[in-house]
Amino acid sequence: MSKAHQPELKKYLDKRLRLKLNANREVVGILRGFDAFMNIVVSDAYEVTKDGTQIKIDMAVVRGNSINIVEGVDRI
Repeated sequence: MSKAHQPELKKYLDKRLRLKLNANREVVGILRGFDAFMNIVVSDAYEVTKDGTQIKIDMAVVRGNSINIVEGVDRI
């Protein structure tokens, strides 16, 4: 079995990210941590629904295999 490599997300720590997930879901929050499997912890987070409504979820752990796109919202 091959070893997982650390994703290149250090430059995004403490910055706002938009995570586009499976099933057209979207979560926006501040990156607080991540691991080699790209599991991501975000704080001050909210989910954006299909109709544009924002649902506050504070802190969330997003499993890496459900993430399709990671997009920086804040400037680096």
